[in-house]
Amino acid sequence: MLSALIIVFREVLEMSMVLGMLFAATKGVLGCKKWIGAGALMGVMGALTVAIFMEKLESSVEGAGEFIFNAVVLSIASMLLAWTVIWMSKHGREMSQRIQQVGASVAEGSTPMVSLMIVSFAAVMREGSEAVFFLFGALQAGEDKASMLTGGIFGLFAGAGLGFLLYLGLVRIPMKYIFDVMGALLMLLAAGMASQAANNLVLVDILPPLIDTLWDSSGILSEDSFLGSVLHVMVGYSDRPSGMQMIVFVLTLGFVFWLYQRARAK
Repeated sequence: MLSALIIVFREVLEMSMVLGMLFAATKGVLGCKKWIGAGALMGVMGALTVAIFMEKLESSVEGAGEFIFNAVVLSIASMLLAWTVIWMSKHGREMSQRIQQVGASVAEGSTPMVSLMIVSFAAVMREGSEAVFFLFGALQAGEDKASMLTGGIFGLFAGAGLGFLLYLGLVRIPMKYIFDVMGALLMLLAAGMASQAANNLVLVDILPPLIDTLWDSSGILSEDSFLGSVLHVMVGYSDRPSGMQMIVFVLTLGFVFWLYQRARAK
């Protein structure tokens, strides 16, 4: 539930901020809202198409191929999560300035209104597709569908609500702090997904386990318990991990954190 909430909250907040900047920059210009709304609706439809495609692809894989498919999905989701955190830390301000410039130029009449639809479509399609991929990766990591749905709904309303309040100017939360916290959680989630991808490949003997059972903490915190299942999805926790799982988790987390620090420094 928590992973779905965090993923959906971040993606919805980002698309809400983009749409909010477009609405604010074109306030009072007739017809702009329709173009922005049309682009957002097309973006939602595009993200839903991606979700249907992923579901169809999963159902077509059986046997050992399912473990390989899961490993591929988890690996790509992990890399995309890492890229999202790093890219936003480096280019977030530049992106927001460009979006505001597009809205202002449309309001001045120097840019056609169709550009509003293109920008809103791109924002919603990109964030929505990323959310679909990340949630699918969390599902392959073992999260329950019902809890993912609940977390996703909470994340949707929280992200959209905060985005709307920021648009109205009712809250003055430095976005730096919000995205720093989200970034730290998503780095852990990316490392957890990478370790689960490695575990899938270990199960079909594509990767060596190195050490079959690095430790056994099932008596202290079982993977089947509530807290254990939450940690399993959030950080790839396993009560009986292999050596390969732990190496992949540590290396992924360390590498993503290093890239994140370099991006912030620049």
